[in-house]
Amino acid sequence: MRYTPLEVDGVHLVEMEPFTDERGGFARSFDTTEFEAHGMRSEVAQCNVSWNHRAGTLRGLHLSVPGHPESKFIRCTRGAIVDVAVDVRPDSPTYLQHVMVELSAENRHGLYLPPHLAHAYQTLTDDTEVLYMVSVPYAPGAEVGYRYDDPAFGLTWPREVTVISDKDAGWAPFDAEANAERFRAGAPA
Repeated sequence: MRYTPLEVDGVHLVEMEPFTDERGGFARSFDTTEFEAHGMRSEVAQCNVSWNHRAGTLRGLHLSVPGHPESKFIRCTRGAIVDVAVDVRPDSPTYLQHVMVELSAENRHGLYLPPHLAHAYQTLTDDTEVLYMVSVPYAPGAEVGYRYDDPAFGLTWPREVTVISDKDAGWAPFDAEANAERFRAGAPA
């Protein structure tokens, strides 16, 4: 596998190196030893899948709070998405920067996110499926979020948002001081 560090501290694009022959192909998509060698968490507590009916569906921006260090490894297994990570860690050298990467069943890329980044994705095609592994079990009380269109992040989504949950549409605007306090306290604010 090839690991490419991206513009946000700790985020890596993971590309498979397939072996192909007349049967088709084979590639490793996850390796704990290689993840650890690249400074990435390799624990997997849960593996989740989401499927989305329509192009333009947006999920996020979600993150786990300090005290609940949830890293993620995301792959799109059907269709295509644009996956986004926003650095909201106040002491990070890439604070408030983001990366936006296309993941698809065709390119087979994966995206690794270290804990405490705001994460979202938008579907680029109908009938999309996303698989993601997380390092700790989901804890509803440890999740917070921000609006997908918050001007603090400067995100430009590739498609019109056609479907979004009430929860994701209703997140409060980003407040830098409340965010910093959450990180100082190590718990939900």
